Amino acid sequence: SNEEAQFEQRRANLAAIEALGYQAYPHKFDTTHTVSQLVEAHTATPGETLEQSRVDTTTAGRVISIRNFGKASFLVLSDGRVRLQVYVRQDALGERDFALSKLLDFGDHVGITGHLFRTKTNELSIWASSITFLAKCLLPLPEKWHGLQDIETRYRQRYLDLAVNPDVRKTFETRSRTVSAIREFLTTRGFLEVETPMMQPIAGGALARPFITHHNALDIKLYLRIAPELYLKRLVVGGIDRVFEINRNFRNEGISTQHNPEFTMLEFYWAYVDYQTLMDFTEELLSTVAQKVTGSATCQFGEHAISFAAPFRRLSLRHAAAEEASRRLGRTITADTLRTLEGARGVAHDLHIEVPHGAGAGKVASEIFERLWQETLIRPTFVYDFPTEVSPLSKQRADDPDTVERFELYIGGFEVANAFSELNDPAEQRRRFEAQLADRDKGDDEAHAMDDDYVRALEYGLPPTGGEGIGIDRLVMILSNSPSIRDVILFPQMRPRD
Repeated sequence: SNEEAQFEQRRANLAAIEALGYQAYPHKFDTTHTVSQLVEAHTATPGETLEQSRVDTTTAGRVISIRNFGKASFLVLSDGRVRLQVYVRQDALGERDFALSKLLDFGDHVGITGHLFRTKTNELSIWASSITFLAKCLLPLPEKWHGLQDIETRYRQRYLDLAVNPDVRKTFETRSRTVSAIREFLTTRGFLEVETPMMQPIAGGALARPFITHHNALDIKLYLRIAPELYLKRLVVGGIDRVFEINRNFRNEGISTQHNPEFTMLEFYWAYVDYQTLMDFTEELLSTVAQKVTGSATCQFGEHAISFAAPFRRLSLRHAAAEEASRRLGRTITADTLRTLEGARGVAHDLHIEVPHGAGAGKVASEIFERLWQETLIRPTFVYDFPTEVSPLSKQRADDPDTVERFELYIGGFEVANAFSELNDPAEQRRRFEAQLADRDKGDDEAHAMDDDYVRALEYGLPPTGGEGIGIDRLVMILSNSPSIRDVILFPQMRPRD
C-alpha cells in the first residue's frame, strides 16, 4: 500500500540520517525559546528592527511543511500551538546539516538554531545556521493542507488530532482554564479541596449503574464511584463546613454526545445554606468562570449566544410540565394532576411518553418534564422543586412532603448541574434507602443501595447543608462551542475495532 511504501521510505531516510552521524533518538535538546514565544514576541516586529537588533534563537518543533528549491528550502515548524517558517540555505549550513535537511519528512521533529528575519513577502522566519535531528515520523500524517477530518480517527488517535489540528489544543486549554477558574473561585471563598475514594464498597450518591471490580487481597467486591457525594457529606459531619472535590466518576451506561462512561464532576457542600442560596451562588460561579475563561459573560454554542449573566430563568418542575402538556394537548392540566399516579400516567399516555415499569407519580412527572422541556432549555435555566420519589438524598420542603428542595441547571439543552438541600434526618434517610431497595427488587438497577455507615454518620449530626454537582465536561462543551462530549475529553471511550 501507499502507507507501507511511505513507511519503508521514511525508515530508509532514518538510516541515512544515522549514517550522517546523528542519533536516531537523542536524549535532550536545549532551547532558548518556544515557537509560540518567538511568534508572540515578534509577530509585529518590522524586518528592519530584526536586522538592526539581531534576535538569535534555538527552538524546536514538528515539521509540518517542506518546500524544496535546490540549494534552499523552507520548513514550517509547529510547537502544537503556532507555526513559524524556517529558511534553510546550503551556504548558511554545514554540509552535514544541509544533507540532513534533504532527508527530513513531513512530521519529523527537529531543533533549529539561527536568527529571526523577514522574507521578501514579510513573513517572520528563522534563518537557520544549524539543524538538529530529534525524532523521525515513520507513519505519514494526514494531508497537510486539510488536516485530520475523520471524526472517529480523531477520537481514537488524539495524538494525531493534536498534531495536525491546532484548534483542538485550544479546546483543551479552555478545559484547563475552566477547572483552574472553578478551583480559584471556591478556594478564595473558604472551600477546602479534598480527595475521596474512587473504589467504594457501596455505589452511592447517585442513581446510576456502576462498574464492578474485585479487590484480591481483601477478597471483596468494589464499585468504581458513581459520585463522591456521601463521602463529602461525611466530611461536613466531621466539621469541614465548606468542602469540594473535582472528581472522576464512572457510570456503566450508554454513550452519546452528552454521555461518556468516565467523566469529570465538581461537587461541593456548604453547611448552613439551602438550595435557594446555591442558585444565587451558582449564578456567580458560572458567570465568573465564563468571564475568566472566554473573556466574556456570553459565549457562542452552536447557533445560540448563551449569556451567563445573572439572573438565570427559574421553572418549577411540575408547574412547567403541566403548562407545556396543557399547550400540547389543548386542555387544562395542573401541577396537582401530576401528583397522582393515575393523573400523571394519563397525561404521559396522551403525550405518547413511555414511562418505566413500576414508576410512581413523581417519576412519571419527571419523565414528562424532560421529554417536553429539556431540549428547549438553551439559556441557563434552574428547574426546581423535584418530586421526592426521584430524589432519595434531598431534603423535603416543610410545606410539601412530596417535593424536595432540589434544582437542576440546564444550559444548551442539557443538564449541567444538580443541587439540593441535603437530607440530614437519619430516620428519613433510612426510609428513603429502603424505598430504593424496594424499587431495586422491582427491577430498577439504578436504584440506590442501602448505606448503613452513611446513616450512622447522619446520626452524629449533619447540619443544614446545601450540596451541588456540576458537570465539567458539559460546561466545557458550552464554553468551547463543542457539539459532543468527546470533543472535550482527550481520550473518550470508544467501541473496540476488530
